[in-house]
Amino acid sequence: MALELWETLKDSITAYTGLSPTTFFTVVALALAFYYVVSGFFGSSDHGHQQRARNLEEQMQPLPPPVQLGEISEEELKEYDGSDSKKPLLMAIKGQIYDVSQSRMFYGPGGPYALFAGKDASRALAKMSFEEKDLTGDISGLGPFELEALQDWEYKFMSKYVKVGTVKQTVPVSDGAANGESVDSTDREAKPAEAVASESAKPSEDGPSGSVVTETVDKSNGDIDKD
Repeated sequence: MALELWETLKDSITAYTGLSPTTFFTVVALALAFYYVVSGFFGSSDHGHQQRARNLEEQMQPLPPPVQLGEISEEELKEYDGSDSKKPLLMAIKGQIYDVSQSRMFYGPGGPYALFAGKDASRALAKMSFEEKDLTGDISGLGPFELEALQDWEYKFMSKYVKVGTVKQTVPVSDGAANGESVDSTDREAKPAEAVASESAKPSEDGPSGSVVTETVDKSNGDIDKD
């Protein structure tokens, strides 16, 4: 029975399509594959479009007003690198902290400049460097062109973003100050010694004068006895 149905189906395919059964099923398989490929392509495109629309909608939402932080340390500044969406996105140039939350697509997680967020990246911006060693506010040793580039970045931030604070600077104790303190302490230690020495020298100065008086008195007594 099954063989008869198969033979009938093959005859019908040949009669209605003019193709052999093998060719017919090959064409059907290719058509199905093409359909799934095309439908998958348009489906992923729609998903990507929806994702972009969602991201755009999030960006269009009003940002909270910048909060003035005053003077904070570099460790405290690291807390505003964008990892916590509830906190503003901050970045510092030459010790001045700016709220860059409106440019989260650039400085936020996944952005091209995300490694600058939560840091004073003055040196990296001046050199246009993405190396970890340059993510610092130390700009000593930079050339005139690098300092000019840094100045351009600072002007851009001043005109576009709100300043919300400054980075607390730690001033190390210099060697000169330490040496000065040691010299002062040495002088202070030396002065009592000099004072003791001077005091001990005074009796020796008085001693001869006392003996001279004694000798004078004895001589006078001797002269009296002779008389």
